[in-house]
Amino acid sequence: MNTLRVKIAVLLVLAIVSVVALMTFVLFLRLGPPVRPSHGYDVAAKQVALVADLAAQSRGSVQIYKEPRGYPFRRTTKALRDNLKENGRDLDVVVTHTHRWRPGRLSVWIPIQDQGWIRLPISRLKPKGVPWWGILRWLFLITIGATVVAVFASNRIVRPLAFLENAVESVGPDGVMPELSERGPAEVRATARALNSLSARLKRAMESRMRLVAAAGHDMRTPITRMRLRAEFVPDDEERQKWLNDIDELERIADSAILLVREETAAEAPERIRLDDLVESICKELKEQDFDVTLTDARPVSVQAGRLKLNRALRNLIINAATHGVRARVSVAGDGTTAHVTIEDDGPGIPEALLGQVFEPFFRADPARRQNVPGAGLGLTIAHEIVTRAGGSIQIVNRPGGGLLQTVCLPEVQEQAEPAEDST
Repeated sequence: MNTLRVKIAVLLVLAIVSVVALMTFVLFLRLGPPVRPSHGYDVAAKQVALVADLAAQSRGSVQIYKEPRGYPFRRTTKALRDNLKENGRDLDVVVTHTHRWRPGRLSVWIPIQDQGWIRLPISRLKPKGVPWWGILRWLFLITIGATVVAVFASNRIVRPLAFLENAVESVGPDGVMPELSERGPAEVRATARALNSLSARLKRAMESRMRLVAAAGHDMRTPITRMRLRAEFVPDDEERQKWLNDIDELERIADSAILLVREETAAEAPERIRLDDLVESICKELKEQDFDVTLTDARPVSVQAGRLKLNRALRNLIINAATHGVRARVSVAGDGTTAHVTIEDDGPGIPEALLGQVFEPFFRADPARRQNVPGAGLGLTIAHEIVTRAGGSIQIVNRPGGGLLQTVCLPEVQEQAEPAEDST
């Protein structure tokens, strides 16, 4: 009920019905309400009076009933009695119809003194007075018609907004929007043309940035190699080692930048992966490399993603926990719709004010650790890029007892039942 489409429809209905009701009220004030004619009652009253006189004169020649039959028509009865009184005949006639809930044949039952009732069929009489019920039905029909028109008009009005909403939702994890069809009204075509132009410019800008980063990372290797050769000739061993450490860090930054570009541009066909098996193999491999990694729980769960990329992302997260968080405890679970990989560590955690920056390139919670822990600060950035492109998300929070809690969520894929073997 809070959508723009509903608000526009309700506003149009209220506007149309209010205008019609106001015009009806003004006409009532100027011309008076419509009153149904009483000519039919005058004719019916004369017929009743004539039949009553004839019946009184020719007793025994007409059929007499003990009581009226049918269902009383109270408003018509009262109107006919009043008309008879106006004409000087005080007869307690009764008007009945043959059906209770729908119009039927009308009959006027005329009382004959000390004998009973005689029946006089008559045509249908319209009640006297203002036809309020008819006016209300007319306004109801106006409301129904206005609602249909308002719904159609509101759909037409908000169609460009729905077009924009669908266009925004069609943006993929890579930030690229598919080309929109330039059809429909002039405004919609202009909007689609503008969005297509914007998408093309953004794509060109992103590709230019990627090429620039890749070229810078590649071109850095030549001066880094020259610096390494020159550092080898530094006579002081301690000074030489400092130079080599700085050069190694520059080389890692260049390699990581190139790797980030490859992750954003390279395409890998997604496949069905047993996430628990993948995480188990990563933990086993890292444990052999002397990382303190423990797989606490691994429930069978499958996802759809690129195997090499997902392996790199999870590996980066687990290494980050084992390196900066002393030790890593990993578990895998699923709830039928989402697969969860949970990574806990016992490190110092990250200040709450910096948690929103953990996926930014070259982020470090403590710049002083730059020399102590190898890395370029792109591990979390690359992992976030890979998981996001796979339709998942990564959440990093501080644990209440200390350390970090990293949670990777990916869409779960149900295992397909294997076909039964043919016994023949």
